[in-house]
Amino acid sequence: MSTRNRKPAPPARGLRVVKWLLGAVVLVALAVGVGMALRAPTAVPAPEPELPVVEARFTDVTDRAGIRFRHANGAAGRKLLPETMGAGVAVLDFDRDGKPDLFFVNSRPWPGADRTGARATQALYRNRGDGTFEDVTVALGLGVECYGMGAAVADYDNDGWPDIFITAVGGNRLFRNVEGRRFEDATDRTGLSSTTWTNDTAANFARRTEPMSFPSSAVWLDYDGDGRLDLFVCNYVTWSPARDLGVAAVLPGGIRAYVPPQQFTGAQCQLFRNVDGTRFEDESAAAGVLVTDPGEPGGAGRPVGKALGVVVCDPDGDGWPDIIVANDTVRNFFFHNRPGPNGNRTFQETGRFSGIAYADGRPRGGMGIDAGEIAPGTLGVVIANFTHEPDSLFLLKGTSPVLFADAAVELGLAGASTRAMKFGAVLFDFDRDGRLDLFTANGHLEPDIATTHTGQTHAQAGQLFWKTGPPRQGFVAVTGPGGLDAFPLMVGRGCAYLDYDGDGKLDLVVTENNGRARLFRNETPDGNTWVRFALSGEKGRTNRDGIGAEVTVHAGGLVQRRYVTAAHGYLSQCEPSAYFGLGSAATIDRVTVRWPGRTGHTQEWQNVPAGTTYRLMEGAPEPIPMGR
Repeated sequence: MSTRNRKPAPPARGLRVVKWLLGAVVLVALAVGVGMALRAPTAVPAPEPELPVVEARFTDVTDRAGIRFRHANGAAGRKLLPETMGAGVAVLDFDRDGKPDLFFVNSRPWPGADRTGARATQALYRNRGDGTFEDVTVALGLGVECYGMGAAVADYDNDGWPDIFITAVGGNRLFRNVEGRRFEDATDRTGLSSTTWTNDTAANFARRTEPMSFPSSAVWLDYDGDGRLDLFVCNYVTWSPARDLGVAAVLPGGIRAYVPPQQFTGAQCQLFRNVDGTRFEDESAAAGVLVTDPGEPGGAGRPVGKALGVVVCDPDGDGWPDIIVANDTVRNFFFHNRPGPNGNRTFQETGRFSGIAYADGRPRGGMGIDAGEIAPGTLGVVIANFTHEPDSLFLLKGTSPVLFADAAVELGLAGASTRAMKFGAVLFDFDRDGRLDLFTANGHLEPDIATTHTGQTHAQAGQLFWKTGPPRQGFVAVTGPGGLDAFPLMVGRGCAYLDYDGDGKLDLVVTENNGRARLFRNETPDGNTWVRFALSGEKGRTNRDGIGAEVTVHAGGLVQRRYVTAAHGYLSQCEPSAYFGLGSAATIDRVTVRWPGRTGHTQEWQNVPAGTTYRLMEGAPEPIPMGR
């Protein structure tokens, strides 16, 4: 990013994609010898049509909406790595009133720190339905302290109420939703306890050599098709305070820096199988998600992964969910869901063979990740990478075997995404034209980076990329008036989309490391239509959230697909529904759902009016309008 002085963005900004002026390319024939005549006139191709100017407008409504959450990372000058990595946000409808609520993940002071002042707790904001939110954290039992990183929300016990899983340094937490009235800590009784946090003096904590768990993102999925949601947890590195403080990481000028991940051993991801809706078992080894690489120098048998982001999708279309993990400084993983030896399901890690492990033959600093239909019938996986590394955009090129190819340069994403340090990444259709656009939440790791590195700042502007239609089918960075950044400067980390006010346009919520989260209302003047589908699986057959379903919509001459998943981006989760921008179409010709599970059966509904939200219930003859 430029080091020129910039003022923070005003509350409302008009964002604009500048026209690409594509002049005619004239083919000139050169004479090879004196007197050589041209046998035919040189063809002059017609100019390619100009791309339209698209205007986007996102307004900062954080204050107006009543959101006061501020992340606290516990930093006290020692620069421990977890401080600069969090935290995330999750969108959920905890009280089932049809309006999306917000759960913000918070961290806490380190052991032995000064505890004066307000406690840093998690935060739950209830959507009132009038454009504002109310803080119901304490009333619903979520005013708890933990060194939180991310959140994953789903109905793990199939009782119809969404539950909250928090990844946290020193011990993850699971909170069960009791009919929207309160949340109860179910961590220990469900078998997910992993407590390594101790309340100690600052000196003893600094000397601690025993590793503390350092998870990042998590995702719910039904990997074995039994109708119960299982849990996949990313772990970043094998971390302890003594190891962190024992590395002399410095910026130019002798300023203490956060220790880079290369100085830590990797950590294994974990897969917890939902046994009966009340308890989980660690199936990581049996299911094949432990990755070691004996061939790495000095690393025989050590974990390879340094996982930060995870997304679930179905590249081969076989109805079984596969897992893609974005790793930091090491190769990315593709866990392919395969039949096991005893009728069970297992995963085979094939990232290097599927083309998603590396970019340009090298690992990058992968952070956030999302997947979606980038072009009609073409799955794309976007990975937000470290500064001076472009975003990766892997397009599916084959399904048997699964094969991806990085098309970030080809589709215009590489250049504009290189300078920023990207964390959160979500694919969403902000202008409702039927094409998925991209937003990344950006911000550096180092508070002092501007004093030592020209062109870098700690707070950075988020980036919005518009997905063009024919003939280019690429991405264009959206900028504000005069070429200014589209979003205000933030130390961005997690991000998620939601339609908080029910106007049919997808809004954005962005978290800031050690700062205030912000809500941006989408006020883009597009004139297009939309539809949203919330799914409900049949109890005993399919998970209640319909996670793992594929929804296909035929409308306005377009065919669009959405895979219903429970995690997007970095440490975060978006609105758990299938949203479609429809252009000018007023009616959906037909919508088809391929339900998850062992049968993978499909249902179809026809002639569905656009412009509202429907609940699609497994086995129900008609969509149920929900009024937003």
